[in-house]
Amino acid sequence: MSGTLSITSAMTDPALLDLPWDLPLEAWPSEAIAALPKGISRHLVRFAHLSGHVVAIKETTAEMAKGEYEMLRTLQRLEIPCVEPVAVITNRTDADGEALAPVLVTRHLRFSLPYRALFSQTLRPDTATRLVDALAVLLVRLHIIGFFWGDVSLSNTLFRRDAGAFAAYLVDAETGKLYEGGLSNGQRENDLEIARVNIAGELLDLEAGGRVADELDPVNISNGIVDAYRNLWSELTGSESFGVTERWRINERVNRLNDLGFDIEELAIRTDTSGTTLRIQPKVVDAGHHQRRLLRLTGLDAGENQARRLLNDLDSYRAAYRQDADEEMVAHEWLMRVFEPVIRAVPQELRGKLEPAEVFHELLEHRWYMAQTEGRDIPLAEALTAYINDVLRHRRDEATVIGPPTEAITAPLPSVAPDTAAVPVHDPDDEGDWRLKV
Repeated sequence: MSGTLSITSAMTDPALLDLPWDLPLEAWPSEAIAALPKGISRHLVRFAHLSGHVVAIKETTAEMAKGEYEMLRTLQRLEIPCVEPVAVITNRTDADGEALAPVLVTRHLRFSLPYRALFSQTLRPDTATRLVDALAVLLVRLHIIGFFWGDVSLSNTLFRRDAGAFAAYLVDAETGKLYEGGLSNGQRENDLEIARVNIAGELLDLEAGGRVADELDPVNISNGIVDAYRNLWSELTGSESFGVTERWRINERVNRLNDLGFDIEELAIRTDTSGTTLRIQPKVVDAGHHQRRLLRLTGLDAGENQARRLLNDLDSYRAAYRQDADEEMVAHEWLMRVFEPVIRAVPQELRGKLEPAEVFHELLEHRWYMAQTEGRDIPLAEALTAYINDVLRHRRDEATVIGPPTEAITAPLPSVAPDTAAVPVHDPDDEGDWRLKV
């Protein structure tokens, strides 16, 4: 390694020095490379092992690497879903003293996959729609803080499973710019049009390769981001007027936003000159309503839809067995008696399949599916055994953290009381068997 190597990093990991920075990225030895699926990129990107984790390394220019590094750090401070920047490496030279391209290093997002890796054979229309809907939510969140992406696409996004839906995370901020005064309508529409065109192109490319279902229409799917974006943007930022005697509609608007997973930190309320009409408009909207409530009650950090599902389970438990108890006390009891025994019961070798909150969500779905099929109530312990053997064991691993080998540790299933576990909450709008949708 050359002594002139320059590393800019917010973390202090000496293992960064051990990577072969004196070699072009394409020539790195196999022992340094992590074999993970990756999306399409205009730059050379490789995955590498670093201190028990996996990092993504992208060759680019020094200016672009530093700019993207700072932008990702800013987005993280603003709590935008994105990859974590690790370092910028410049002044790289090979053994002959020839200059090598600077690189940006980011931490690979656990349990996430590029869109091409989320389907095994062909992309189904409902899966494609859920991916686009997740990207629309991310784009709205970016625009609310004044971020213009400039290269919105499925390829520049990573997706995590989120209780039957997907959560989208920004990967490539190379073309992005943050405007303190917010975005104009023209800038937002420009980003939206870029998204529509790019998504159509990506899906048409899959169609040309025979990797989409026959009934999937790439153009219609890509147009769906426009409708999804505008509906959510209107709900989050639009104003509405009503009579002064209908003040209950203020709470109704707040509850609607909470149901969508957003909190209102500031609300503008005005009356007209006659004093008979109220006009309300959300001014500061923050995502993660259910995530924050779950974190506050249980300490569990989950996706928004996962948090909603776990909270439904917790609320059902409280309604059935502990109606008069303090909410925090019931949450602790539910965590100790229901959630944690389930997660401990998953064999060690299967824990890289899905993150714990997603496992719990799928278990509840599987329990409901069994109950519908067999026409009886299914104890949670019985459903857990069936889920592990029939579903989870056959899933591919989606975690990327590399840990030391350990023995399989399972918790005794009777610790999950059959009559105390929460009742699965089934959404009647979800048609068909969820296992056929992924």
